[in-house]
Amino acid sequence: MGKITNLLAGLAGSVALNLLHESLKNKRTTPRIDFLGEQALQKTVRYFGGNITDTEDLYKATLAGDIISNTIYYSWIASAKRQHLYAKAIAMGLLAGIGAVKLPEPLGLNPKSVAKTDGIKAMTVAYYVFGALVTAAVASAFKKA
Repeated sequence: MGKITNLLAGLAGSVALNLLHESLKNKRTTPRIDFLGEQALQKTVRYFGGNITDTEDLYKATLAGDIISNTIYYSWIASAKRQHLYAKAIAMGLLAGIGAVKLPEPLGLNPKSVAKTDGIKAMTVAYYVFGALVTAAVASAFKKA
């Protein structure tokens, strides 16, 4: 599979992850990955002397950044041989999800939106595994063609 098809498979996984999150984010017992992303983006922008004051602009910029970064990350799954796609997807999904839960505090971010309860932690990890598995399924379909 070439780089473009790897990126397309990664995009599918990234969009699936974001659709899942966006459809469930207003429930009290689900992760708010968007809040974590907004914190990270605002912290980065402020480091360089800027500030995003409009909440809608911050949301849109964060969503775009999430889709781009997750597409690139998930595209690495598609580079695996077909027989290793799902194992790589599970490993990379777990890695991304655990990172989303464990890294905010050491990075100076508030982890509460993704780690408030054990259930929210587990859902955060599951979201990233879901996106990774979608990537593997699309990559597998490309490799069959």
